[in-house]
Amino acid sequence: MMANFFPLRSCQAMLFIPLPFVVALLLLILFVTVLRRDEEAQPNRPFLALILLAMLQSVLSGLRWGYGVQAVSVIAPVTAAMVPPLAYAGVFSLVRTSRRSLPARIALHAVPAAVILLLMVVWRDVIDLALVLVFVGYALAILLLMRPGADALRLAPFEGAVPAYRAIIFAAAALCLSASVDIFVFFDFTWAHGEHALTLISLSNLAVLVILGSAAAAASRSRAPAETAEAALKPETAEDKETIATVDALMEARKLYRDANLNLDRLARKAGIPARQISAAINRAMDKNVSQYVNDYRIGEACRLLAVTQKSVTEVMFEVGFQTKSNFNREFRRVTDMTPVAWREKKAER
Repeated sequence: MMANFFPLRSCQAMLFIPLPFVVALLLLILFVTVLRRDEEAQPNRPFLALILLAMLQSVLSGLRWGYGVQAVSVIAPVTAAMVPPLAYAGVFSLVRTSRRSLPARIALHAVPAAVILLLMVVWRDVIDLALVLVFVGYALAILLLMRPGADALRLAPFEGAVPAYRAIIFAAAALCLSASVDIFVFFDFTWAHGEHALTLISLSNLAVLVILGSAAAAASRSRAPAETAEAALKPETAEDKETIATVDALMEARKLYRDANLNLDRLARKAGIPARQISAAINRAMDKNVSQYVNDYRIGEACRLLAVTQKSVTEVMFEVGFQTKSNFNREFRRVTDMTPVAWREKKAER
């Protein structure tokens, strides 16, 4: 993603010349799909902007390395520096609400692009190193936000928390991969006069496709990640028991789990308990994360409805708070070791 602005020093043909444009087309399709999916909800604007920026980067890469358009080398470093801040901003918007105003946050994340723009004028030789530091630095910052696992995504609905967590880890890995490619290309130009640069860049575009496909696959069949070592090592406390009793009473009395948009932040507000305290208590006392805890209630209710009503599996799924069959079936198997249909048939035989 970064390695597309080095001076062209050979007339090599780029491997699979159309590939960057294919990547751009796929990203455009992904953007439209996400936009339609979120049209009834508040969209994650940084992630939407990130998809568009990645599409632009792919087009610039194709123009630069496929057709030798020299002007691209002026634009590409600056747009590349905008990618990691957008990724971080998208993750941060799912983790917590910033106390900074929107203009202040925009100004803060515009610093890397501004620095690269300045370096292009006064010290072009260090642009490569600066971009590597930006990409690796933001990747580490994202991983730091994700230390508590899926429970870190306080503002994400429980049903989508685990897939989102996995996708975010893939995004951080992609930032590191991009930095690695940039380092390889830099040394290739230094030692081999760019002999392997075009191959590296072509393969990196292919790697982006693989990462996108892997992220989609992980999101569709992911399981809950292991919790933090800190929570696992500490024994259950009296405060944990009190916290869980409060949340249990709230779940049973108000059926909060039926809310498909329920997330950790909303649960904490309704319980009057800090989100971190709820997450830590459930991690220590039950050896599971909060999304699993809520889904246990949903599956319990689903089992009851499947046994005592004639409602279809889809109707039951929506009634208990799930929105997709894949998540419902996966969680149902986790709790009962059976599919919803098999579970209903088994109950009918008794």
